[in-house]
Amino acid sequence: MADFPTRADEVDVAWLEVQLAKAGVLGDARIADIEWQAIGTGQVGDTARFTLRYTNNAPQAPATVAAKFPSSDATSRQTAALFSLYSREVMFYREVASLTQMRVPQVYAAMLDDNGCDFVLLFEDLGPCSAGNQLAGCTLPQAQAAMRQAAALHAPTMDHPVLDAAWLQPDPQASQTLRDLYPQAQAIFRDRYADALEPDLMGVCEALNENLDLWFDRKHSRRSFLHGDFRLDNMLFGIMGGQQPIALVDWQTAAAGCGLTDVGYFLGCGIGSELRRPNERALLDIYCAEMTRLGAPHTLDDVWDDYRIGALHGVSTAVFSATFVVRTDRGDANFLSMARGACELALEHDSLGALKRRMELA
Repeated sequence: MADFPTRADEVDVAWLEVQLAKAGVLGDARIADIEWQAIGTGQVGDTARFTLRYTNNAPQAPATVAAKFPSSDATSRQTAALFSLYSREVMFYREVASLTQMRVPQVYAAMLDDNGCDFVLLFEDLGPCSAGNQLAGCTLPQAQAAMRQAAALHAPTMDHPVLDAAWLQPDPQASQTLRDLYPQAQAIFRDRYADALEPDLMGVCEALNENLDLWFDRKHSRRSFLHGDFRLDNMLFGIMGGQQPIALVDWQTAAAGCGLTDVGYFLGCGIGSELRRPNERALLDIYCAEMTRLGAPHTLDDVWDDYRIGALHGVSTAVFSATFVVRTDRGDANFLSMARGACELALEHDSLGALKRRMELA
């Protein structure tokens, strides 16, 4: 059993005071009491905001903090443990966040139990801000800010030794489980969404399922640290009351791989084709320019095939996640939105053909 709180209602004044003191943000303040409320729409973890009242004047101490816990849903929790989702997020904050130039929440505590199922993250509250919404879409300036954040993650971590850390390596058993379960996931996805997803787009899902070996065995032409779920629901805009444009949260699917996986995922399943189509190359140019500015030269010609292949990450994520996390109405809408955008990009740019050619040349 974990020796730290794993639900919001388990957090007490004493524990919170100790963590904030260790993080150096409490000073001589003392917490009198706390109140909390659930925030966010995550399906793999539960997040809460805590409002703190102090016994003395505490102008430097945080008035609010945020905390993240394991999902209250048993299915989502088991999936997270199987694929080390919770440990990856904790380890990102412990070992990787400081290496990047991204804006992420400052973490006050990052605790993980040996069972991989129990964890707690305590971090700064970035509100007031606007949470990204997969279903509502985003503005062009928001998409541009996301491209700059992607480069701020990928450039500093390109070929970095942290990519070889033991916790970031694929678990062979989990990878085999994912491969074995994928055809079942596609069958469920097909049955569940056949009437909602256009036939030609469902055909992309079927084609990826028929070429699983190519997908799972693909080789990355370059390696950086990846967010792995780089889309609007994991972004906060106008943080700290508009003082800064964007921050990235939710790092459960962190991985090592080609940075264009995040980019293809975002422009495919993240922002929708209506915004992507007229702005696609300009957004990719922003990414390449930022990568170059940060010391990792990229051009559009260099990244085009990796970008096309990266879009398939949106297809596979939508198919698999729809099946193995708790089902909700918003979740259904989310996964359909992801699949539609990713499949449209994959169709337009022959992503599967690019994957096949890449593997033939490997």
